[in-house]
Amino acid sequence: MENMWLVASEWLGLALVGGLLAGWTGISISLMEIAVGVIGGNFLGLHTTPWVDFLAGVGSILLTFLAGAEVDPEVLRTKFKESVSIGVIAFLLPFAGALLYAYYALHWTLQAAEIAGIALSTTSVAVVYAVMVETGLNESEIGKIILAACFVNDLGTVVALGILFANFNGWMLLFAIVMAIVLAFIPRFTRWYVARYGNRVSQLEVKYFFFLLFFLGGLASMANSEAVLPAYLIGLAVAGFFLQEKNLALRMRTMAFAFLTPFYFLKAGLFVSLPAVVASAGIIIIALLVKIITKFIGVWPATRFFKFEPREGMYTTLLMSTGLTFGTISSLFGLNHGYISQAQYTILVTVVILSAVVPTMIAQAFFRPDLVPAPKQEKRRHVLIPQKEEGN
Repeated sequence: MENMWLVASEWLGLALVGGLLAGWTGISISLMEIAVGVIGGNFLGLHTTPWVDFLAGVGSILLTFLAGAEVDPEVLRTKFKESVSIGVIAFLLPFAGALLYAYYALHWTLQAAEIAGIALSTTSVAVVYAVMVETGLNESEIGKIILAACFVNDLGTVVALGILFANFNGWMLLFAIVMAIVLAFIPRFTRWYVARYGNRVSQLEVKYFFFLLFFLGGLASMANSEAVLPAYLIGLAVAGFFLQEKNLALRMRTMAFAFLTPFYFLKAGLFVSLPAVVASAGIIIIALLVKIITKFIGVWPATRFFKFEPREGMYTTLLMSTGLTFGTISSLFGLNHGYISQAQYTILVTVVILSAVVPTMIAQAFFRPDLVPAPKQEKRRHVLIPQKEEGN
C-alpha cells in the first residue's frame, strides 16, 4: 500500500518545480506544470491514484468556473457583434477542419475525431489574458474585443463537448431543467447570499460555490456530459458579481492555482508519451497547421469586415489560434472515457501545447499593435474588513 503523504509530496514537489521554472523563464505556469508532468510520467514513474484523479477533476472544474467568471458583461454588450462573430467563427472552422483531418486522413473513429475537433477549436483564455495584462492591451478596445471573443470561442467548445457526448435521456432532461433554473436565479440570489453570509471565518460563500459546482457537475456526469459545462455557465452567470467582489475572486483563484490546478496540469502532462511524440511528429505538425490555418481562414476576414487595421487583424488572428486549458480538458475527457487512446491523446495535447506557444511568440514579436492603453483609474485602497464571527 502506497504512502499517501509521500505520494502527495511527490506531486506537490513537482508542482513547486514547475512554479519555480515558470518564474525563472517567464513561461506560463500551466505550460510548465504540463511539461513537468511529461517528465514525471516518462522518467520518474509518476502515476495517478483515485484521490489524485479527484483533485485534478476539482481543479479543472474550478479553473473553468473562474474562466467564465472573468467575462466582462459590459464588453460583451458594447462589442457584441465583433466578439460573437469572431468567437463563433474561431470555433466552427477549426472544429470542422480538425474533425475532418482526424476522421478522413488519420482514420480515427468518429468519436475520437470529434474529440480532436473540440480540442483543436479552442482559444486559450489563460494565455491571451496574461498577454493582454502584460502588454496593457486589456485596457484598449482591441484587447477587450479579443478577450470577449476568446470567451465566446471557448463557450462553443464547452457546449460542443457537453452535447456531442451526452446521453439524451431522463438524466439529461433533469440536468437541463435544473441548469435553466439555477442560471435564472443565481445572479440575484448570489448577491443576497454573500451579503448575508459572506466574510465569515467558515468561508460560507466559497462553500456555496463549491456545492453548486459539485452538484451540477454530478448531474452533468449522470447525463454523460462533462462537469466543466455547468461550471463555465455558472461562471458566466456570476461574472458581473465577481467583477465587484475582487477579494472573493482572488481567494478562489489562489485556492485553485496553489493547490488544485497543479494536479490537473501535471496529470495532463503525465499521459504524454515522448516516444509517441517522436513517432507522430509529422501528424502533430500537420494537425497544428490545420488548427492555425482554419483559424486564419475564419478570423482574418472577420477582422477585415469589422475594419480592424491589418496589424490588429493579424494580431487578433494569431492570439485566437492559441489553445491550452480547454484543449487539455477535452483531450483528458476523451482519454478518461475511452474515446481516444493514449497515443491519440499525446498527439492532441502536444498540438495544444505548441498552439499556446508558437502563435503567441509570433504575435508578440511581429504584430503587437502599437496602441496606447486607456488611462488607468486610480487604484482604490484595499481595507482589510474584519471577518464576522460565527453566528453573527
